[in-house]
Amino acid sequence: MKFNLHVKSMYWLYNILLLCYWASLVPVLIYRLIREEGFYQRIKQSIGYLPPDLKEKISDRHAIWIHAASVGEIVAASPIVREMRKTHPNEVIIVSVVTATGFRMAHQIIKGADGILYFPLDLPYLTNRILSIVNPKIIVLVETEIWPNFLRIADRKHIPVMMMNGRISQRSAMRYHMITFFTRRVLSSIRIFSMQSRIDAQYIIDIGADPEKVIVTGNTKYDQTYGIVTEEEKKRFLHELGFKEGVYPIFIAGSTHKGENSAVYRAFNTIRSQFPEAKLIIAPRYIYQADLIRDEGINNKVVMVKRSDMKAGKHVDNVYDGVILDTIGELGRVYSLGDLIFVGGSLAHVGGHNILEPAAHGKPIVVGPNMFNFVEIFDLLSSRGACVMVKNEGEFIDTCLDILVHKERAQKMKQACVEVVRENQGATKKNLAELQRLLNELGR
Repeated sequence: MKFNLHVKSMYWLYNILLLCYWASLVPVLIYRLIREEGFYQRIKQSIGYLPPDLKEKISDRHAIWIHAASVGEIVAASPIVREMRKTHPNEVIIVSVVTATGFRMAHQIIKGADGILYFPLDLPYLTNRILSIVNPKIIVLVETEIWPNFLRIADRKHIPVMMMNGRISQRSAMRYHMITFFTRRVLSSIRIFSMQSRIDAQYIIDIGADPEKVIVTGNTKYDQTYGIVTEEEKKRFLHELGFKEGVYPIFIAGSTHKGENSAVYRAFNTIRSQFPEAKLIIAPRYIYQADLIRDEGINNKVVMVKRSDMKAGKHVDNVYDGVILDTIGELGRVYSLGDLIFVGGSLAHVGGHNILEPAAHGKPIVVGPNMFNFVEIFDLLSSRGACVMVKNEGEFIDTCLDILVHKERAQKMKQACVEVVRENQGATKKNLAELQRLLNELGR
């Protein structure tokens, strides 16, 4: 009885804090409603009011509902939806997202969905409203999307939920561990936890998941098709970026954070001292920082132009050293152009970002000392010599130059990437097999 009171109190506290949070954002929301195109429709969907055409398409059709919060989860969901459409051609499949970038990304790379919508704000009335409208046959949470009210109301409506391609960062696991009595209740409504790795499996168990429900199926990002870029596509990319064919080397820094770009510029200048024709591509994690990164380049005597300006047909300098990739959905394929890849969030104390994207293209990868959000993937790639971790900026600069100068080292790293990715493909089929098993058990 005391346990139930604690849990109920936590739900009350969660809802109060959520309401206070959204109330505090009212001025920001009003500003964005006035200034940001499409924000009104986003807010309407988030409070349960779907566009009429979308509502008619998915309302009470017993859809398979796949929730993927933002860009990273969308990338993981893409092969899931692709294969699900093949194995369940007559099912209605919908995908929900949380962020605007996720919404745009979903429209770009997920072709098999019948509808893409914004996830409701996790308040009881709003969640109940959207679940009543859609009335899905099953809900699939991609990676780790734990929304207490959504899961509780889905459980009350007897809608089965599974976690697919599940992962939990060390930081999140530590936070959840402080309220295990609550997360145990929240997670009890999930029927299957298909986790990416043994580490993720242990983390989810540690914060309250039933060990009998937890399995390891691998990472669906190994099955993503962004690794397949034809020579013609590469030539087109090079032409659009204003790079000559055969230029060497192209140094790509993906998903960089504040504080990392200066190290990238210094590494590039060192590379350029050996290879005068070298080119640079920086893809910031947050594209609104593009102007700051361009200014930082000027301070380092590196002339950068923005990809968004190029696509918009704006005038750019005739002579420039590199491109800031301030666009959504292109990085996974642009990695195919690189001769050396740095994946950001790793020199900064962020925890790293997805190193599978460049690995899928067979590229030498360098990361900083902070890869705690991708421990299993990093351990696998680094153990095979496909990815190198550096301790500091000085080592980062020296390592980047060494890989480019010693092409035999680069070739070994490339081959190791290709082998690791090939050996680990198949997670999507394993996840879908678990989905089918759950559907069969439920007689749906």
